[in-house]
Amino acid sequence: MSLFKYGRYSGYLRPISYLIDLSIINAIAILYLLGGKEPFIFSAFISVGWVLLSIYSKFYEVYRYTRPVNILSLVVKQLILFLLFVFAFSGLYHDLKIYPRPIVKYTLFCFSLIIIFKFAIYYLLQKYRVSFGGNYRSTVIFGLNKKTLALENFFNKNPEYGYLHQKTYNFKNKNLSLSECFDFILDEKIDEIYCSISELTNSQIADIVDFADNNLKILKFIPDSKEIYSKRLRYEYYDYIPILTLRTIPLEDSANTIIKRGFDILFSSIIIVFILSWLTPLIAIFIKLESKGPVFFKQSRNGFNYREFDCYKFRSMTPNEDANLYQATRGDQRVTKVGRFIRKTSIDELPQFFNVLFGDMSVVGPRPHMVSHTNMYAKKIDKFMVRHFVKPGITGLAQVSGFRGEVESDKDIIGRVKYDIFYIENWSLLLDIKIIAQTFVNAVRGEDKAY
Repeated sequence: MSLFKYGRYSGYLRPISYLIDLSIINAIAILYLLGGKEPFIFSAFISVGWVLLSIYSKFYEVYRYTRPVNILSLVVKQLILFLLFVFAFSGLYHDLKIYPRPIVKYTLFCFSLIIIFKFAIYYLLQKYRVSFGGNYRSTVIFGLNKKTLALENFFNKNPEYGYLHQKTYNFKNKNLSLSECFDFILDEKIDEIYCSISELTNSQIADIVDFADNNLKILKFIPDSKEIYSKRLRYEYYDYIPILTLRTIPLEDSANTIIKRGFDILFSSIIIVFILSWLTPLIAIFIKLESKGPVFFKQSRNGFNYREFDCYKFRSMTPNEDANLYQATRGDQRVTKVGRFIRKTSIDELPQFFNVLFGDMSVVGPRPHMVSHTNMYAKKIDKFMVRHFVKPGITGLAQVSGFRGEVESDKDIIGRVKYDIFYIENWSLLLDIKIIAQTFVNAVRGEDKAY
């Protein structure tokens, strides 16, 4: 088999990607940024920096099954890190007189070209697999059930991913032996083995692991119905003791925390300066004209690590003693006319950008509940407290997925928790931007449960 026939042995793809990207950032620097100055120091510095940053951000860990949205997420992360890196260089070497605006333009131009080349390679490989049958991997599946049939169907219906499925073994057949399967794998030069955990015994799994290791075969497991196997487990060693972490939270990474906090400060500052600065006096006038009471409504809610904080909103109800106990319901007589409008358009939530600026909240995250509701749901809803692993948000994935507003049944809060946990475990800056965009669209369109 040639080096390029099977994806497992396509060892040139990543070095080629490195070479293209390094050529882009160095060529554009020489032609645009340096202006005829000696390029050696700058080129050496950013080339080494680029490689180190890409290793840290996993920029080149793009596989045949990686989705385009995940590639965009990697690009955004690498862009921010590289921009900060070039700024750091300009601060260290004043003699080159590299200024902030040209640095930003240089970085954006570089990444525009890098995105083009990265997606060109991604889609050209898909075309190559479909049209010429190259860069593929042969697979077998151990175990026959709904999940393995779904995987087999995926392999057969998506040739652009480059999987050539050869056989699915049913271990409910008592006449089937592992040695027979192993002979087939060796004879047909199978690259990857997929095992259904629920269909195999511990001794069979041990034999398959040994076979895969001894014959250089890639071995992957399909989770069964047991919940622990469907998690993104992190494998670590404490001395020589292997430890599995059940839940990985991207925002526990210090770099991700800095990126999210920086975005929160920038976004909230823009809203406060360009929108709240003139909108607040107008809303205050309308609120005061209709009913007596304060312009802002303050309510204690639970945030990061279950800590209580004061959450601010424009007042949308007549002052009442039940405001901290009961959510607004459809046709609620406590809601004023002005309140009905600002709740429908989500304008009442805008003061929470001050909470974001102060660090109590984030622009995107699980919506915080009033303290009385948090205590109630914590006792009756499984995994409800997981939401407090990150800062609460003005908007969130649950809210743009149909779970905003009043909790009318346990189904509503269970759905909200499910989306919140997915967000916590799969956070990315690109996901935040997508949620913000969808929130804006929903606010303009109007939502049924915004009352």
